[in-house]
Formats: sequence, C-alpha cells, structure tokens
Amino acid sequence: MDRMILVTGATGTIGRDVVRQLAERGAKVRALTRDPAKARVPAGVEVVRGDYGDPASLDAALAGATAAFLLRPPGPEGGEDAALATAARNAGVARLVKLSAVFTGDFASGPSARWHVDGERAVRDSGLAWTVLQPSSFASNTLSWLDALRAGQPVPNMTGDGGSGVIDPRDVAEVAVRALLDAGHAGRTYVLTGPEVISVPGQAAVLAEVLGRPVPTRDLSVDGTRDFLRTAWGMEGSRAEGVLTGLAFVRAGGNALVTEDVAEVLGRPARTFRSWAADNVSLFEAS
Repeated sequence: MDRMILVTGATGTIGRDVVRQLAERGAKVRALTRDPAKARVPAGVEVVRGDYGDPASLDAALAGATAAFLLRPPGPEGGEDAALATAARNAGVARLVKLSAVFTGDFASGPSARWHVDGERAVRDSGLAWTVLQPSSFASNTLSWLDALRAGQPVPNMTGDGGSGVIDPRDVAEVAVRALLDAGHAGRTYVLTGPEVISVPGQAAVLAEVLGRPVPTRDLSVDGTRDFLRTAWGMEGSRAEGVLTGLAFVRAGGNALVTEDVAEVLGRPARTFRSWAADNVSLFEAS
C-alpha cells in the first residue's frame, strides 16, 4: 500500500493496537508520540514526536499522510482535536477517524459526556471524510483491580448491579483500522459495545472462572465511593463529584446498551468479556 496513516496516541491501549493491526495489513504507519524514545512499535513503523500544543510538530507529522487516527488524552476538551483536524486539512489528509466515547453529548451520563463534543464537531466540520467511534467501557478497565487482588482484597464495586456493554479494546482498534483503510465508513458514527451487558460482579465472576480462584467484590455506597476516590485515586472536590455522577448513571442502568455496530463493520460478533479475560489471563495470574 502507498497510503500513509498517522496514528496519534500511538503508545496507549487502543493506539498501540491500531498501529499493530495497520502494520500487519501492510499499511505505511506513522506513530505520533510525545516521547519517541519510549515507543515500542512493529518493524517498519515510523515514530515521530508531536504535541498538540506545538502546531509545527503536527504539520510535520501529517506531511504526506492520507488518513489520521485521532486519539487524545481523556479529560476536558483542550482543543486538541480541532488543532489536529485543522493541520490535517492543511496537509491534504483525506480521512479522519476520531476515538470518542459512548454517550457523548448526553450530559445526564456525567461530565465526561462533554469531553468529546467539541472534538466530534471539529472532525465533522473539517470538510474531510470522517468517522467517529464511540466505545463503551473497556474490558481492560478491570486491570485496575490488580492492586486489590495482589493485596488479597475484594475489588471495589462502585456501580452495584448496573451493567455496561463492555467491549474488548481489540475490537475498537479493529473497527478503527477498517475505518482508516476502507472508504465505506465515511460519515458514520459507530457506537461500539460488546455483545452483552455485564456488571462489575458479573465481570468478577467470569474472571474467577478463568483464573480458577475467587474474585470477590465489595459494594461501596456513595459515601464509600467518595472516600475510595479520595484515598485510592487522590480525587476530590468537583472532579470526584463528576465521577460519582457518571457512576450513578451506570448504577441506574444508563449504560446498559448493546449495539450491533461492531458486527456490522467487522462481519463477526463482538468479543465477549470472557474472551478478553481468557486471552489476558497472564496479566492477572501474578496477582
């Protein structure tokens, strides 16, 4: 292939897998990172330094690219997507694929619903072919349980029996790769979920079966969750209250959403949480 695809956020969970899958399909890939020395990429992948606050670095990274994958750090919008969309248009890039999040724009789901609103608008208004991906909760979020498991403690359950359409990050990356390579996804917004709604206790039960040992959970009240956010994550004030709003949304069943968008794009069902856990069991076995 003679196309060059720029992948931002190339060292994170999704970006790293997008880079790998593109390289395996023979695409020319350029990985954007703030610290190229720390990047670990497949042979043949070009690594470049870039920072959203440095327009010249974005211009250089996009030179000769035909498509770009936009992945910015989680948190409130800081103009990153608009900066990259503008630079992409100026560089003659034809296609943008943005990683957003489920329930973007639905402010009842919590402050995170605002994080990608401006970025999605910038991509859609760029004048380029665009695709927006809105994934649900990642299966890999359960890796945050490792400290509790290593300490022999139950994992915290901050959402009760509220379930989510938990998705395997590999499926998100594979959909992104299809959207970057194939023209048929232009102008589409895909809401990406796994094939089932599963709660924290449900995920713990699956993981226990895969590991062959108990994975207990402990239910936290709102006050208990607030204390946990403060002591375990150093999160207080309005930031913690925003997280509590999002957790309450899940607890009340707001995130109990399953779509067929993964199957539509990939031609196969989305992977289950059990599949992800089985394929990543080694990450938990030392815990």
